[in-house]
Amino acid sequence: MKRNSFLFVIFLFCCPLFGLGQTTGHINTIVIDAGHGGKDPGASGKNSKEKNIALAIALKTGMYIENNFPDVKVIYTRKTDRFIPLHQRAKIANDAKADLFISIHCNANNSSKIYGTETYVMGLHKSQANLEVAKTENASILQEEDYMVRYEGFNPNSPEAYIIFSLYQHANLDQSLNLAAKVQKQFKERVGLRDRGVYQAGFLVLYQTTMPGILVETSYLSNAKDEKYLLSKEGQVYIASAIYRAFKEYKLEYEKNLQTQPPVISDKPENKLTPNVIFRVQIASSSKDIRGHRKFKDLGNIFVYKHRGMNKYCIGEEKNMKSATDLKNTLRKKKFKDAFIVAFLDGERISIDRAQEMLKK
Repeated sequence: MKRNSFLFVIFLFCCPLFGLGQTTGHINTIVIDAGHGGKDPGASGKNSKEKNIALAIALKTGMYIENNFPDVKVIYTRKTDRFIPLHQRAKIANDAKADLFISIHCNANNSSKIYGTETYVMGLHKSQANLEVAKTENASILQEEDYMVRYEGFNPNSPEAYIIFSLYQHANLDQSLNLAAKVQKQFKERVGLRDRGVYQAGFLVLYQTTMPGILVETSYLSNAKDEKYLLSKEGQVYIASAIYRAFKEYKLEYEKNLQTQPPVISDKPENKLTPNVIFRVQIASSSKDIRGHRKFKDLGNIFVYKHRGMNKYCIGEEKNMKSATDLKNTLRKKKFKDAFIVAFLDGERISIDRAQEMLKK
């Protein structure tokens, strides 16, 4: 087991483990992931398979977004009953530089009495029940022929393998939690489904994405009433509509807030004559102190600042956007593919727009 955990550490550092957040003022692209598919049926009920219901709801959700937000590009990890490896699902989202990732699933339990909806974000499980959900969804890798090589010995059925997730925290946690809460609210208030809450757990498909993402467990196929609702056309329409409404609320809120508020509001007064504005390039985010990691070797001085409980790691101290952009491009060639520019005023982070406006004045 120790060998497996060590190998998985190597795997993590070969993946885009540092989610770096959205950098534009609009949500232009969303990836909708229908869980399982093909040779991987997922959970099963008496009359249903998770892969079929997840696909139906995913396609309906995407259709609602496309019809109501024609400016938003909707990308599906699958539109038919076919098997897509977990790492490829994340790659689809990362390659598209998506602003959001929504993975749609159905739940199951040994007890037929458990029912209701749950939405997950990337993180460390805090209960055995959450771990079991992650183990079930991550077990999809067992359907991949090269999973022992691809995932460096990670065993989705071993509780010890999930300890590694305690070392890292997705940089997009706040945004993911916000979207997840909105989904659960819609399920409860608009659809009338039981709200079982928002949780964190170690899902590989979320871990490898570099944008805010959630995994929605739409209800329990092991519960007769839930299964009947999930199988019904009405149920699928209402559930897809709820996810769409949560997306709509999140999108409008996100874009409004980004336009009107800086990421961090400084309590220090601005010096309008000689504003001390600098630009840095953010390359990583973690809940732990990882300044000594080999990934940062030969990068020089690392600037670390705290934001929403996370350590944010930056390079550079540039006086203008051009030099910051040059530095960003250089770092992206050094395997920091998601590096992006952040601005500071007297050591406090501010929005890029605000920084540029101050320099113009």
